[in-house]
Amino acid sequence: MARTPASGTQHALRAGDYEAVIASVGASLRSLTCNDRDLVVPFEADEVRPAHRGATLVPWPNRVVDGKYSFGGSDFQLALSEPARGHALHGFGPWLDFDAVDKGPDHVTLEAVIQPQTAYPWRIVVSVTFSLGPDGLTQSVTARNDSLSAAPWGTGPHPYLVAGPGRVDDWLLELPAADVLEVTPDRLIPTELVAVDSADPERFDFRTARRIGATELDHAYSGILRDEGDETTVRVTDAAGHGVAISWGTECPWVQVHTADKPVAAQSRLGLAVEPMTCAPDAFNADSYAYDAGLIVIEPGESTEASWRISAI
Repeated sequence: MARTPASGTQHALRAGDYEAVIASVGASLRSLTCNDRDLVVPFEADEVRPAHRGATLVPWPNRVVDGKYSFGGSDFQLALSEPARGHALHGFGPWLDFDAVDKGPDHVTLEAVIQPQTAYPWRIVVSVTFSLGPDGLTQSVTARNDSLSAAPWGTGPHPYLVAGPGRVDDWLLELPAADVLEVTPDRLIPTELVAVDSADPERFDFRTARRIGATELDHAYSGILRDEGDETTVRVTDAAGHGVAISWGTECPWVQVHTADKPVAAQSRLGLAVEPMTCAPDAFNADSYAYDAGLIVIEPGESTEASWRISAI
């Protein structure tokens, strides 16, 4: 019997000039190429996925501050999966092993169940579909609440986009968002939602494409600007105009952007994390904030869905 790689069962997809490999652990986008050009930072099949690279984030994206939240009249304490900052990070999904329930040459649907537990006492069936087409890779996440009470929910992806040769510093970013969520410098705890041109425009305002340079970001943006089809697109390009785009609709009113700064230079700023999110950081504590954190509440027997698309430029 063949040994399963560290990242789980591998699902190779192909359509036209695009190829992708999906790993079952975390329903993770392990690699995505167009004409053999990387569009995301890949990792090896037999490698424990570095951080959350390519993972599907459920039942919350980003952080729950101190791992504490209240919902439905009860208080809960999540495990602190980001111990250095003392938060619960990116949900349970990244380390679940998803089963394939449908598969073809250009698509795969993976399914896993979040079982009721002390810190999150709801059963959520999570279905993740990856589909390749002429316009790139579309990922959709559907959650169904199989519990007897309403459940808090949020989701998003975690791709590190690659524009071409070089690193984040060398690329241009176009980010159509009018507001940025300020955070504390040490623990990234949300403080205030402000306009990108009033906070620190040189750092935060990328509504017009410009070089990222030495800018360091690990911030959520809102006030998303959309086209006539209610879609927004973030573009990361090189000096020649080639690169990668991620697009999504109104189901994700937030996006986290992270320049992937690491202590070791060789591992730092290899790709730009662009994470559309259905909710803000710490949305499980939505009542603590003056802005709309976008927490989704799934009623018993009901479902919710969100999707996004990565394509070559």
